[in-house]
This record gives sequence, structure tokens and C-alpha cells, in this order.
Amino acid sequence: MGERVVFPSDGGTAEGYLAVPESGAGPAVIVVQEWWGLVGHITAVADRFAAEGFLALAPDLFHGTRTAEPDEGAKLMMALEMDRAGRDIAGAASYLAELPANSGTAIGCVGFCMGGSLALWSATLCDDIAAAVGFYPAIPWERITPAWANYAGKHAMIHADEAEGGCAAAGLQSAITAIEQAGGGATCFDYPGTQHAFFNDDRPEVYSETAAREAWSRTLNLFRAKLSELS
Repeated sequence: MGERVVFPSDGGTAEGYLAVPESGAGPAVIVVQEWWGLVGHITAVADRFAAEGFLALAPDLFHGTRTAEPDEGAKLMMALEMDRAGRDIAGAASYLAELPANSGTAIGCVGFCMGGSLALWSATLCDDIAAAVGFYPAIPWERITPAWANYAGKHAMIHADEAEGGCAAAGLQSAITAIEQAGGGATCFDYPGTQHAFFNDDRPEVYSETAAREAWSRTLNLFRAKLSELS
């Protein structure tokens, strides 16, 4: 089990959920929420990373607000101040970089739905973030205008559901092309027969155990390769 923490964010503060591995130290990963807010599914993902040896921080981008209603979630996402979200994620990266429990040489960032786009964006904002994973990214790039050129030497991984076009979707292809042109690496995986949010086991109507297990393994492998040597 993790704990709520407060960390600096652009002259102010932000809150989040921090999960520490049993060993007391590990490479650091930021976990970015869906449009539901910092709900149990996201804190459970942070706990899963801790169980795998990572130090995981899930920032609360809605600052205490959460919902179980799709309409309300959509409104919260549309009302989200992207600049502030970016600052909170950057603050989370700086906080993790300074923690004695961080044994890695770089930081990873993973997100889901709304958070998938924000995670991919994060690597353009923070020098410390070297690897980013986006599960079915949902925010149009125009809303966050990523400086893809900052991906030089970094790596992005995308997990794409079939219902939204998979890796062939125009938005994903534009991101992959831009990252590669910047000198970064980009890998996209298709998951046949899946729908948006296939990783979320709190949503049985779309959850795919097989796809979720495979995507999780690929994500762990990327972070282990890019953040430190973790057996």
C-alpha cells in the first residue's frame, strides 16, 4: 500500500499517491490517470509497479475531484488546464528525481486514455523522463502541442485498441513520425479485438485480460531497459 504525498509544482504544490517497493528503493515511474480522476484503479496500478520493484507516483491532476460518470469525466477532461497538468507532471518528475528511494538513472511515465496522451507529452516537457508509455491516448495533440523535437534519445511506446483504429490511426501515426524524426524511438502495438480502456479491470465491459497482460509485460520490459538494470 502507498500513501498520499504533497510535492512542489511550479511554485505551488500538488498531491499524489506514492507507492514504494518492498526493497525501499527502485527506478521511478509516474502513473497518469484517466478522466475519472485519481481513482482506485490508478492507485492499484501504482501498487502493481511497486510490486515489480518500481517507485511509482500517481499525481492527482484533478486535485481531489473524481467521478464514476462518463459525462462528468468528459467534462473534467475538457476543463483540465493543460499547462497546469504539465506542470504537475513535471513537478512529479522533479520530486521523484530527488527522492533517495529513486535508484534509477531516468524516470518513466505511463498513462491511460487522457493520461496516455499526457504521458507521451511528458517526455517533451521533462529532461528526466526518458521513456513514456501511452495506453490508447485520447487527447488531440492540438490541445497540448507537444514539442516532439525534445524526444531525441528518448523512447515512446503506445498500446492501441482496435476499435479506435489501432496503430494506423492518424493521430498515432503523426506522433510516431514526429518522434522518430526527432531522433527518438517509437513502438506501437495493436491489440486485436480490443476496445478503448481494455487495460482497466474495473470496467468489465471493455477489459481484455489477454491484451492487458501483454501490454503490462511490454511496459515493464521497456522501463526495465530504459530506466535501470532491474532483474
